[in-house]
Amino acid sequence: MAGERYRHIFLAGPTHTQGFTSPNKGGRSPKIPPRNREQHSAHLQERLNETWAEADQRQRRTAVYVERQGTYIEFQSTPGFDLIVQSLDVLRSGIRLQNVRKQDEQGLERTLATVYVPNNKRRYFLSKIRAYATEINERSKRPKNYNLVNSIDDIRLAVLESFWRPEERSLIPGNSPDWVEVWLSSDQDQVVSHFEPLLRSVKCELKEGILKFPERTVMLIRANRSQLKQLVECSDDIAEFRGAKKIASFYVQMDNRDQLVLVQRLLARTIVDRDSDVAVCILDTGVNNGHLLIQPVLNPDDLHAVRGHWGTNDDDGHGTLMAGTAAYGDLSLLLDHDVPVNITHCIESAKILPPPPDRNAKELWGYFTAQGISLAEIQAPTRKRIGCIAVTSEQTRDQGKPSSWSAKLDEIASGYEDDTRRLILISAGNVSTSDDWRNYSDANLSNEVHDPGQAWNALTIGAFTEKIWISDPTYKGYKPIAPSGGLSPYSTTSTAWPSRKWPIKPEVVFEGGNVARSPDGSAMGPDDLQLFSTYYKPQEAQFATFCATSAACAQAAWMAAQIQAQYPDAWPETIRALIVHSAGWTGTLKRQFLGAGSKSDYARLLRICGYGVPKLNDALYCLSNSLTLISQAELTPFEKKIQESIGRDGTRKLASRYISREMHLYNLPWPKDTLTELGAMQVTMRITLSYFIEPSPGEVGWEDRYRYASHGLRFEVNGPGESESEFVQRVNEQARDDGEHPGTEGIGGNWLIGAARNVGSIHSDIWHGRAADLAGSNLIAVYPSVGWWRERHHLNRWSRRTRYTLIVSIYTPQEDIDIYTPVAVQIGLPVTIEIPARRKRG
Repeated sequence: MAGERYRHIFLAGPTHTQGFTSPNKGGRSPKIPPRNREQHSAHLQERLNETWAEADQRQRRTAVYVERQGTYIEFQSTPGFDLIVQSLDVLRSGIRLQNVRKQDEQGLERTLATVYVPNNKRRYFLSKIRAYATEINERSKRPKNYNLVNSIDDIRLAVLESFWRPEERSLIPGNSPDWVEVWLSSDQDQVVSHFEPLLRSVKCELKEGILKFPERTVMLIRANRSQLKQLVECSDDIAEFRGAKKIASFYVQMDNRDQLVLVQRLLARTIVDRDSDVAVCILDTGVNNGHLLIQPVLNPDDLHAVRGHWGTNDDDGHGTLMAGTAAYGDLSLLLDHDVPVNITHCIESAKILPPPPDRNAKELWGYFTAQGISLAEIQAPTRKRIGCIAVTSEQTRDQGKPSSWSAKLDEIASGYEDDTRRLILISAGNVSTSDDWRNYSDANLSNEVHDPGQAWNALTIGAFTEKIWISDPTYKGYKPIAPSGGLSPYSTTSTAWPSRKWPIKPEVVFEGGNVARSPDGSAMGPDDLQLFSTYYKPQEAQFATFCATSAACAQAAWMAAQIQAQYPDAWPETIRALIVHSAGWTGTLKRQFLGAGSKSDYARLLRICGYGVPKLNDALYCLSNSLTLISQAELTPFEKKIQESIGRDGTRKLASRYISREMHLYNLPWPKDTLTELGAMQVTMRITLSYFIEPSPGEVGWEDRYRYASHGLRFEVNGPGESESEFVQRVNEQARDDGEHPGTEGIGGNWLIGAARNVGSIHSDIWHGRAADLAGSNLIAVYPSVGWWRERHHLNRWSRRTRYTLIVSIYTPQEDIDIYTPVAVQIGLPVTIEIPARRKRG
């Protein structure tokens, strides 16, 4: 029957698993400047000799004597040309690429790389340069080491600035000490044990907490410029420095009206499932569970604090506001309607922020966040937990690059260290000044998503708004700045990120409130344009206004809890995918930012408001004229292959290669007959692929073997009339005969987004076209793309498996068209109408 709701269909997994080799599509050749061979080799040899002489002189005058095992040197490219950084990392010789930076020089980009060279390998690069000067490569007929040596413009001894990103050099402390993240070039315990005594010898304060990533350890120290220089001169293990972050405090306007009667009425019609194993963990300022609305959903045993002496109470109200919305959703909607309320999840609180006056202290926030999640998990290890973080840095200097905080969240979510995957939601951070609000929406485009919102595995939440009515007579003459359905004036974006290889952020937007312009041109946020939530001092007021991306993030957590309760076996990757998959752009968002609707316009729209506004009903149910298929599966992206060869001297040699291993092929149950009958009717297909990557956040350029992501996954769909064998041949090089090309094409250019979807670790796209064309397009391949698991095989991650969720939906425009039932019948599912059940009162 039209309009009835049905549960999504979960598939058993892929139809086939087969070996996979990615078709070699090539890539951009490095841009190498031409050189005079004799002059260039002489220049570089002279610069190397000068560098080693300066290094020896520096070591003799080092204030704190240590026995150094090596030296840091810096290689520079010519502006506008590439530096072959992968040839600067020679692990078998102990030569380590520590970091890669880019800096602008009169509109041209220069690449700089800091490299650690052991003392006994000082001649390594000198021998490379001499071979370039005197020998010819027989195969290429060019000088040996041509690309590497020609790409190097200069060599010098590394200085303190060599360990800082160019955009962060203003953060290098002066004579007064400040908090700095030091990134060590190994994750081995002995590196930390060697470094800590050095910190004491130069009198640097060390903060509690250490973060570990593949080949990196992060510590927070307090040092001035002189002390940092001493560390560089005395340690063999420094990869980079980064400025420590301050969190952006967010305060709401207090509402002193007596709302106790409203609370009691709401409680009288609220049903709480006290046995639910679904939890939203609020990682914030603490929560006051003395509030009448919080008491039923937050047990005292679920109140935690990273430091016991902080107490678990809420110090400024932000955490309690988050908890009220995460538990009830938009409270203003519940207060306006006298309907039953069913709560099928509980709330946990992990206090990760110290009380004032230490609230804005510089800390290793990734460590504090991890500790907060750990406390909740120790207390209730079997819960299906949704982490909710609306605490962000007030700095936005990362420009999409991973930080220690965002990378730690990626690691926690991925589960690659403890085999526990986690769903984490993060607010995008706020546009927070009146001047910026007046400059709506240009200010939104220039204000970047705040750290740690760039995390790949987390779902980052921005804000839109439908609040445009102002009834308070105090604000007579004020006009809302954002139109109904438009981007909230508070919401940050990733349009200003210089690289499009970073994830789409935010991925979705929820209601975040609006701002009003006064008759004199000033801007402020009246209560009428905000949301309501629970106030942390109920003896003064029951409710307080709540807005911006914090409120949006709390609503996203509430929605995630509804999905998890509806589908208890759904993975965190699946919950994330369903939220994105259900999202759509409002007409206002399209009018504001879509332009002509080209693929590049959609790519820009994604950087502003992600995939749009999620719809809870679409995330939970199908209608008869729609169909949603979900697969939760595991795949092994890479493998080691041993190859045998015979040398010129006749000796047998074995060599290891690390290659792509397998892909999954889905032959989906499909309403072929129905779609064929619909002919030229325009229908929609949406596909979302969600998985978690393992991060590698050290600053080494995040290219080639140094990619941030452990692996990637992609999807491909067969085109009309393309057979399974032709489709497999097109996608999978392994399935082709030598020299054979399938000559077939995919489903066509009807994708809204196209290649721009292939960033981050969640990929979603929408296809519009003729129903008859879609009828035969029921083959989907999921296959791996390269990541550091394969490229940095010495870390022994190459054999790891990855989980993913694939969601495929079809939508038809007419409610009387049934495409759900034919598929349910194909796979033997009973067609049952979903009617939400009323839970027993707890």
